[in-house]
Amino acid sequence: MTQTTAGDVDLANPDTFVDGVPHDALTELRRTDPVHWQPMAGEPGFWAVLRHADVAHVDRHPEIFSANEGGIVLEDLLPDQLAMMRNMLLAMDPPVHTVHRKALSPHFRARVMAGIEDRVRDICRTIMAEAREHREVEFVHDVASPLPTKVIGKLFGLPPEDWDHIHVLAERTASSQDPELVGAEGDASAAVIELAMYGIGLAAARRQDDRADDLTSVILRTDFGGQPMSDIDFGSFFVQLIIAGNDTTKGMLSSGLLTLVRHPDQLAELRADPSLIPGAVEEIIRYDNPLHYFRRTALSDTKLSGTRIAAGDKVAMYYTSANRDEEVFANPQAFDIHRSPNPHLSFGIAGHFCLGVHLARLEGKVFFEELLDAFSTIDLNGEPVRCRSNLTNMLRLLPVRLTA
Repeated sequence: MTQTTAGDVDLANPDTFVDGVPHDALTELRRTDPVHWQPMAGEPGFWAVLRHADVAHVDRHPEIFSANEGGIVLEDLLPDQLAMMRNMLLAMDPPVHTVHRKALSPHFRARVMAGIEDRVRDICRTIMAEAREHREVEFVHDVASPLPTKVIGKLFGLPPEDWDHIHVLAERTASSQDPELVGAEGDASAAVIELAMYGIGLAAARRQDDRADDLTSVILRTDFGGQPMSDIDFGSFFVQLIIAGNDTTKGMLSSGLLTLVRHPDQLAELRADPSLIPGAVEEIIRYDNPLHYFRRTALSDTKLSGTRIAAGDKVAMYYTSANRDEEVFANPQAFDIHRSPNPHLSFGIAGHFCLGVHLARLEGKVFFEELLDAFSTIDLNGEPVRCRSNLTNMLRLLPVRLTA
C-alpha cells in the first residue's frame, strides 16, 4: 500500500499506480470527498466516484450516466476512435445495449460455460506441464497469459497460429500507457484497428461455412433485434471480447498468485481444501480487481452524494475504491478467502454486469486448482513489476520459481 495522501493523489496519472494502488488516499477520500474532482492535463477533468453505493447508482442509471456519449475511458478519444468504441457492447446504452445483450447472453450463461470445464482443465494441465519443464518462469506471460488466449481461441474457432499475435495486440491495446508493453511495433490505436479488421475478416469467412459450430458462427447466426450482426459490428465485438477476455483474466491470475504467495497461511488452506478455491477467486477479484474504473458521461445536471455534476461532465466509477468501502466490507484492506458475502463490483452491476463473468470464474477456479496440484511450492524469484496504467490494475512481470 502506498502512502500517497488524498491531497496529492492524481488518479489521472498512470505513474500514480506504478508502485501500487494509493489505498490510503482512497480511504481518506471516501470519508472526506467521495465524489472527488480530479483535474487532467490537457483536457477536462472528471468526477471520481469512490463509494460502493455511488458506483452502483451510476451504473444503474444509464439514462443519466451514459457509456455511449463519451466512451468508457478517462481520456477523450478522437472521433473515429470513439465511433469504434461505441460499437462495443460495454459502451452501448439502452435500448441498443439491451438488444445486443439479450441476444448474446444465452451463449455465455453459467450452464454453457460449465460445459467447457474439461477443455479449460486440459489447457491448464498443458500450461502447467510446460511450466514444470522450466521451473523458473515469468508468471504473467509464461503461465497466466496462455490460458485466456487458448480458451478464446478454441471457443471462437481462431486458427492456433494466430493466437499469440492476437494476444500481443490485446495486451498492446489494454496497456497502451506502458511503453514497455506498447513497444516499437505501433501504438494502441493501430492494434485496435488490426484486431477489428481481423474480426471482420473472421466473420466474412465464417459466413461461407454453414457447418462451422464454434462460438463465432453461433453468434453470427443469432438474431439481433430482427437482423444478424454485421461483419463490422462483429469486428467491434471481437475487439471487446479479445481485450476483456485476455487481459483481465491474465491480470486476475497473476495478481491473484502474488497475493496468495504474500498470504502463505491462506495459500496453505487452499492446498488443504480445494473446495475453498471459488471463494478465493472471488476475493482475488475484489482485492486485485483487474480494472480501476469505467467512465460514464452525465447526460443532464444531477447530484451524487450532495455533489453537483453538470451535463457533459466525465464520471468515473472507481471499483478499486468501492471494493474496499468500509460501509460494505468488514476489514476491507485485508485479503480473506473466507469473505462472505462478497458484493464486490469488479464485474460491474445492473445492465453492464460482465457478460463473461461465468467464464472468468471458471478459468480462475480451474487454473488455481491445477496450479496448486502441479506445484508443491511457489516462491517469488525477483521483484514484481506493475503495469503503468490508470485503467488496468495488473502486473507486467512476476518472476517465480515453481517446484513440483
